[in-house]
Amino acid sequence: MRRSIRGPACREAGPPVASTWRGRGSGRIVSILTTGERGGAEYASVDLLEALVRRGHDVVVLTNLVDLAHGTMLPVKSIDLGPKLSRESVARVTLAAPRTLWKLACALRAERPVDVVFVHFKKEQLLCSLLPRRLTGRIVWAEWGPVPKPMRRGLGRVCYMLAARRAARVLAISEGTRRTVIAAGVDAGKVEVVPNLIDMDAVAFDPASRHRLRREWGVSDETFVVGCISRFQARKRNDVVIDAMGHLDGDVILVLAGEGEQEQALRERACPHGERVRFVPNVRGHVEEFLSACDVLAFAPSPTEGEPRVIVMSQLVGVPVVATDGEGAEGLIPAGGGMIVSPSHDPVALARALAGYRDERERCRREGELARRAARASHDPDRLLAAVECALGSDLGSR
Repeated sequence: MRRSIRGPACREAGPPVASTWRGRGSGRIVSILTTGERGGAEYASVDLLEALVRRGHDVVVLTNLVDLAHGTMLPVKSIDLGPKLSRESVARVTLAAPRTLWKLACALRAERPVDVVFVHFKKEQLLCSLLPRRLTGRIVWAEWGPVPKPMRRGLGRVCYMLAARRAARVLAISEGTRRTVIAAGVDAGKVEVVPNLIDMDAVAFDPASRHRLRREWGVSDETFVVGCISRFQARKRNDVVIDAMGHLDGDVILVLAGEGEQEQALRERACPHGERVRFVPNVRGHVEEFLSACDVLAFAPSPTEGEPRVIVMSQLVGVPVVATDGEGAEGLIPAGGGMIVSPSHDPVALARALAGYRDERERCRREGELARRAARASHDPDRLLAAVECALGSDLGSR
């Protein structure tokens, strides 16, 4: 049976089931999760919110993408607050702000009493700071990646800093993200690093999947398989991973799993390598099966990574990660448990690093095991959820 990356093996809607995450409190938490894409941060948010439900909290999600919670027990209500805040949309978002604020206020009024508003993205963070406390209760922010540069300087920084005064706590996904939040003017005492929540019992090495997938790919047990799980978009440097195959000889294949607007361009880029580069559909829902069939994971980050879940999941499976840059990977890949290549985003440097693993298979096992132990220690679910509950407020449910 395939396991879900978002929790236990079978997840049907219904009452909470027994879990090590099951918990101690209850309280009305309204999470505002409006977004323009289905990416790592969005699914990480859903994982975290469902874990809170399993611990006994009363959670409702307001989102424009109701299918984000498909297969979970999260109550979802549809809300459309317009486009995500970006350089391109800032004028439209500003002009529509009064109407958007009214829609948000009406939605929160319908959910009263609200103990906590848990906000994940910039536009909603700014808007919630303008609403009265009787509608929002305690405001907590989640920052899933570095604060965008336009909000670290000038008028953007002023707006972000003023809005943050209403936030009781800010949960930063990584130490690098925390530094950017503080650099944008937020009181350091409010900001706490809380890594991604991952169900460790559901993410582990699966020997049967390794055998099955390698047979489907038509490769032998001796073939060195480089995996890459990514969104196929321009800011992700998947081109570097493909180009590295031109500098890597021997019985080696690259398997890229994902989807996105750059897929056709990447397929064309891979054409000179023939069957040495394969594409497979998005592996969401059975990531650990895909990773089990790989010997190493190549990770090509964007410039705005927070804490990439694929790195942690690869480590939990026991597969070392080779990153083309330190963005998102620095501090996550332990010494002797994977590597970050230098120079950054250099196909030759990446090929040289991969060749080291190709030529010493025991190194893959040794470094994978070290990374697995480090990931289990740093991502203990009960400890992370306790930190989130503390940030949301110990008085949840007291109203």
